[in-house]
Amino acid sequence: MLELKINGDLRRIDVDEDTPLLWALRDELKLTGTKFGCGIAACGACTVLVDGEAVRSCSYPATAAAGKEILTIEGLSEDNSHPVQQAWIAESVPQCGYCQSGQIMAAVSLLKKNPNPTDQQIDEQMTNICRCGTYNAVRRAIHRSARQLQEQGA
Repeated sequence: MLELKINGDLRRIDVDEDTPLLWALRDELKLTGTKFGCGIAACGACTVLVDGEAVRSCSYPATAAAGKEILTIEGLSEDNSHPVQQAWIAESVPQCGYCQSGQIMAAVSLLKKNPNPTDQQIDEQMTNICRCGTYNAVRRAIHRSARQLQEQGA
């Protein structure tokens, strides 16, 4: 049995040692907001936060997350009220939407480390792939959420 602290709740699951965190979340815990994209940690659709750091959960062993704080898109806010989610809505970022939960989680991690990133820093640190090409909207949303977080003193 593996104990994981996910979105503030302690959850127990029975998975093989080599099970990626993505499949523990989706298959065992039914947290399907985290998406499968490539399976090789290249695209970022599966991004979640582990102890505040963005990780590609498709290649991150669930066992490595034991004893750590895991945050998924479902745990970011229950009503889409998180400033990053609000900025995504205000800037109409999603097109197909598939990669957006991973994009949002990567942006949350970025803003925790760098509360006022430049365009260049966003481009360098946001390595998630969006096949719809919403990168300019992502950048605008990150700047918007950075301003909102600063106003809130977060």
